[in-house]
Amino acid sequence: MPRFHHPPTIEDIVELAEQAFAAIPKELRDLVRGTAILVEDVADEETARAVGLESPWALTGLYRGTPMTMKSVLDVPAEPDTVTLYREPILLEWIETGEDLFRLVRNVLIHEIAHHFGFSDEDIERLEGDGG
Repeated sequence: MPRFHHPPTIEDIVELAEQAFAAIPKELRDLVRGTAILVEDVADEETARAVGLESPWALTGLYRGTPMTMKSVLDVPAEPDTVTLYREPILLEWIETGEDLFRLVRNVLIHEIAHHFGFSDEDIERLEGDGG
């Protein structure tokens, strides 16, 4: 993994997200095919409030779409499912925790992909607490 001597750019985070996505088992990748992975600097205030956060700096990633548990083969999607990673909050967490940046990006990506499968934040925290 690259060592950064400058603040990682959006393109750097995109590259790390692509590497993280490629490392996910093929069976899982196939199930999320068609989900766009985007990187933005920071969420807007409205987006943060919509997910119950007081500050956009607390939001490292966001899944938008219809979870698989709620999809029907008869549904016509209004727009594609997306996972958005927010670069600046990720970098802030990276600096504050000293976590490896690739691992941090991978963890955020996996967390948001779990939402694609209908997992709630509580479900994901429980799984993480179980070590799985």
